Parts: sequence; structure tokens; C-alpha cells
Amino acid sequence: MNAVLSDAHKFETQRSDPRLAQWLQQFPPTVFSERLYQSIELMERYSIELAVDLSRQLNLVDQLGDWRTADELCRMLSFQSRFKFALSWILKRLVESGCAEARTDGQIRSYHLRKRPWQPDLKLFRAAGLTIDPANAATLDLLDHAASVYPAVASGQQSGDHNLLGPQGVPLWLNYFHNDNLTYAVNNWVGAVLAADHLSTRHALRILEVGAGTGSASEILLQLLAERGLLPRIERYLITEPNAYFRRCSQRKLAGRYPNLTLEWAPLDLDLPWNTQGIPSGEFDLVYAVNVMHISKNLLFSLNEARSALAADGWLVIGECVRPYDNQPIYPELMFQILDSFTNVQTDPEIRPNPGFLTAEQWRRAFSRAGFGHAEVAPDIDRIREIYPHFFTGAICGQNTETVNDPASSRD
Repeated sequence: MNAVLSDAHKFETQRSDPRLAQWLQQFPPTVFSERLYQSIELMERYSIELAVDLSRQLNLVDQLGDWRTADELCRMLSFQSRFKFALSWILKRLVESGCAEARTDGQIRSYHLRKRPWQPDLKLFRAAGLTIDPANAATLDLLDHAASVYPAVASGQQSGDHNLLGPQGVPLWLNYFHNDNLTYAVNNWVGAVLAADHLSTRHALRILEVGAGTGSASEILLQLLAERGLLPRIERYLITEPNAYFRRCSQRKLAGRYPNLTLEWAPLDLDLPWNTQGIPSGEFDLVYAVNVMHISKNLLFSLNEARSALAADGWLVIGECVRPYDNQPIYPELMFQILDSFTNVQTDPEIRPNPGFLTAEQWRRAFSRAGFGHAEVAPDIDRIREIYPHFFTGAICGQNTETVNDPASSRD
């Protein structure tokens, strides 16, 4: 870790490695700024502080005198079995903090307390985050709210969906997904750059966006296409989102801003056949999604549905929060891992061994198994992680190459 944990009440970081800027040259320098780097480091440290605080609230500390697995702790503390994933994340954070140690016996991972955790000073670290960037309030607020409901979710008194997606949670999500919040907006920028790169040589553009939410990813993609002079080439841009409220937010924002574009809005459930929901096969030059595909119940099914919607040489581009190393805990998980949609998915030992975010290699395998050619992950997270293990942002792309050599099936 770059953030120093030797003193529990200090937050110190080094400046980012100069090599990082070299590997990010294809992206706007205002996005991958030193401010973003410091913000991510702060969020990582803040999530560790929250994990330490939760370990006390959930009475984990007193149960770790002996080696325990997450399953054993759930049974001992009468936690809901589905809370196991969130509990495992807390335990991994305790290991990172130096307060616990872990051992693995085959597929079984156990934890043991090394020393009692410190008393977290969340106000101090929150103030540090706001000093780095006042816009960090959106992420800090959502982290705080999510952590506050962990005890009730663990005991089964309340559900994560009810708390995080209810009246109190929705405004926090709207702020979090806003492009003013760079700790999230960076996902939109990376996906948009890769998408625009693959569209730049096409004469006519037909775009399908999946899981568009309130439109922050659509907003950045359209902005980038405008900067590159590509907006006049758009023949169709279908923006889909299953949540009616989020869909209306997107439509209000973008329809007024781009009155001359053929923008359309519709619902789409990525877990059901797309062609029964009004998505024609072989129609689109680009299928685009940001932070959506990792929650598909059957990942290969959804990837295959996306490929079916593409023209013969079309591209699927997805922006995703990418886990640098397998089983590495990362701060965004604190907000998502108590949501049913995040954990109630089909796992696969090769591409999705656990619910949640995938590694770059797992995404490449998934795209390959779904029949995509030229699969790549940008930026090069496998190299970046060697000097900066808290780089979580990536875009994955693949081309529908099955009939690319058939002139009759190609649109351009």
C-alpha cells in the first residue's frame, strides 16, 4: 500500500510514480491527475478505517482469538449466510491493516487476530479527503451510509437493497455517479476513450448503451464524440436502463442538451434475452456499458447477448472497476457487496470465481469464451499494478469477428 498504516492517525502518501503517466497517455491528463491519485489513496485508507470500525461493531475482534473462517464467524455470530462476502472483505482489510493474519488450507481461508485494532478517527480522514477534493464528499457519504447499515444487514434485520436503494440511499447514489465525482467519473472517461477510438473510422454509427443509469457515462461518451467531430455520424443511439426513475433522469439531461441527435430510451434487463426486449440482432456498431456487466447473473449469457446485437465487425466496450489482483479487497466493494444484485450471480472458476469485480485476465477469458476477437483491457492494468496496486479503472473491448469476412454482413 502507498498509504502509511504505521501510525493509525496519519494519512501520508507519496506522489504517483512517473511511469503511471506514461502508461495513461491515451487518456485526458485532467482525468488521471495527482488529485485523483491522492483521492483513491484516501478512499482506500478510509475504507480500512471503516472496516476496523465495523470489526468492533460486529464483535469480530473477540472471536478471532482462534483461527476462524468467514463461514464459522457467520454461524458463531448468527449472521445471515449471504453476509459472508462482506464479512470476508472486512477480514481481508484487517489483514492489510496488520491487525489480523490469514492462512489458506486448500480452498479454505482462515483468520486470526494479531493485535487489537486501533480506535478509528473517521472524522480526521474524512477531512483529509475533502481537503484533497471537495467533490470526494459524494464517495465518502456513500461509504459512510453503506457502512452504517452493515450491522442490520448482518443480523438480517434489514436488507442492503432496502437501505441503499431506498429514499435515503438514492440521492447518495445520484451524487456518487455524477461526473463531478472524479473517483467514479474516471470509469466513464476510460470507457468513452476506448469506445471513441473504435468508432473513429466508421462512417455511420449505431450505438446501444446498456445499464446507463442516470446518464453519466452517456454524457461523457457524447462529449468525447463531439470533440472528435463524430456526432453527425450517429444514426441511432439507444440508451437502455431498467430503472424508470434513472432512465427519466438521463432523458431529461441529454435530450435537451442534444436536440438534434436521434437519442432513444428504453428498458433492458441484461439477464433476459435481448431480442425479446426490442434489441434486434446484428444492429449496432457499438454496445457500450459502464460498471454494469459484472452484475449480470450469467456473465457469459449477457456477453453473448451483447455480441448478438452487434454488426459483424462491431465492438463491445465496457468500462469496469477492475480488481488488480485476484482476491484483493478494494474500497468500492464496501458500497456494493451488501446488494443482492452484486452477490447473487453465477460463479465460474475461470472467469468469475467469486461475486463482484473481475481481474483483467478474468475479463479477457470471459470475452474469449463469449466469442469475441481482439479482446483487450486498457490501460495495461497488469503492468500498472506492479507499481500501483490501487489502480482499479479499466475498459475491456472485443470485436464481433465471427462473420467479419462476409461483405454482405458488414455495415461499413
